[in-house]
Parts: sequence; structure tokens; C-alpha cells
Amino acid sequence: MKRLISAICLLFFLLPLPAQETYQKEIFISSRGDTLQYRLLQPENMKKSEKYPLVLFLHGAGERGNDNERQLTHGGQMFLNPVNREKYPAFVLAPQCPETGYWAYSARPESFLPNEMPLNEPITPIFQTVKDLLDTYLAMPQVDKSRIYIVGLSMGGMGTFDMAVRFPEIFAAVPICGTVNVARLKAAKSVKFRIFHGDADNVVTPEGSRAAYRTLKKAGADVEYIEFPGCNHGSWNPAFNYPDFMSWLFSQKK
Repeated sequence: MKRLISAICLLFFLLPLPAQETYQKEIFISSRGDTLQYRLLQPENMKKSEKYPLVLFLHGAGERGNDNERQLTHGGQMFLNPVNREKYPAFVLAPQCPETGYWAYSARPESFLPNEMPLNEPITPIFQTVKDLLDTYLAMPQVDKSRIYIVGLSMGGMGTFDMAVRFPEIFAAVPICGTVNVARLKAAKSVKFRIFHGDADNVVTPEGSRAAYRTLKKAGADVEYIEFPGCNHGSWNPAFNYPDFMSWLFSQKK
């Protein structure tokens, strides 16, 4: 009997977890031969006849590496919440930036003040590979191209601004504790933005998010700015717990 129980337990352990319960580890190789590690979450109970939104999730500088795991440290569980999975079935792409990279910029900017942020840098090789990865999913018939979202925190918040500027026809954008040279934002006035920041952030101070909000608002963009009193750099925690974070995100359409 003990052997039978042990065999059953071993069999149960060896059975693969259902895909809908976890992110799949994936590796993308671009046509240029560049490699990008990423995690993929697919819609739960996906039906071939239906189209689903897609979220591109950009982590912060602390989650860089090559383990294809750390990029899910902040925010990854939000999309695994069974209630969210049921209410908001979606593709979620979570690429991991290499340790030596910095998403939107060739290196960590010397200053995060908006008027001192880079202005005319070409797209970085890592971000070009991220865009190539995204394009492979945009070509899938199961993806709803009118509901493509980009969410990023800190370094990823800067990347969110960058992607929205470069490809405004694709995204609705949620930059969290990011910053940007606001002179770039005229190219993104058609993008729907929801910007989050902590007013006590001493790493990426809120000037960039405040200036982005003012600039986009003046340009007639659909933009909302939410600032958390007393919150330092970890404003992604209250942002992800904001009451209508998911419902706002998934209600946006191009």
C-alpha cells in the first residue's frame, strides 16, 4: 500500500502544471539573431474563435538578469489572480532585460529630471528585440490588436513612455514611477495614459510624471495622473492595488 501511495504521489508530482496556472518560460530569437528571454501567460480556457487583449509588462532595473524569473517579482502575481484571470483573460508578455541593458536607453540616464532626459536616442537593440517579439504576437489571429497595453515600473516606466512615443498607434500605456523628456510626448498625444507615482520618491522623483501629465493634458491627450502621498519609489504596490487598475486597463480600446 505504501508503494502504491508513493507511486501515486510521484505521478502527481511529475504531471505538468496546467498552462493557465503559471507563466511559461520562453526564448525569442529575432531575425538578427538577438536573443530575448521572456515569460508568457496565455488566456485561461482560450477559445480559437475569440480574440484576447495583450499586456506587455516591463520590469524595473532591479529585476534585470538572465534567469527568466526575476521580471515577475513585482506585478507578476497580479495577472495570476484567479479572479483577474477569469474577468480579464489576456496574453501577458514579460521580457527580461539583460543585466547590462536599460530598456529605452543605451545606459542608465545620468539624470531623471525630465528636461535632462535623453531626447533623440535611436531605439535600443534590446527594445528593438522586444518590439520584434511583440510583432510576432500581433500577427496572431487570437490577439485583439485594438486592445494592446504596456505597463512598466521604474526603468520599465521609462520604457513605457518610450514605446508609447515610438509606437503610439499600438498601445494604451501605464507608466509607474517613470520619467521622460516631455518634448518627446507630442508624438504620443493619441495614446491613453494612466500615470502613477509616489510624491516622496527619491529615486525617480515625481517631476517627470507630473510634467508628462501637464504636457499630455495640454496636448489634448486622454491622460490621468495618480500620485500617492508619502510613497517612495515602490509606488507599483499601491498602483497594482488601485481599485480599478485592471478594469481601467482592459477597458481601453484603440
